[in-house]
Amino acid sequence: MILHTTEVTPLPGYRLALRFNNGTAGEVDLSGELDGEVFSALLDPAMFATARQHPIMRTVTWANGADLAPEFLFETMMAQRREAA
Repeated sequence: MILHTTEVTPLPGYRLALRFNNGTAGEVDLSGELDGEVFSALLDPAMFATARQHPIMRTVTWANGADLAPEFLFETMMAQRREAA
């Protein structure tokens, strides 16, 4: 199965609520991942809040053209869960 997101909701604090096609759902904190030319623009809370589910790529995209691979989002979310436990 190719992993992709099915639901994306931007949350305060540079977090996203996500649901994946494998049934896993949760939150991912991207505050430590927003560097570089494209992603640093997402430090503006208004720009971060433009996060949405891309209908063709089936992952998170933002109004400035930034996107993140679903595998990266999933692995980051799972790692954060392990760290919190």
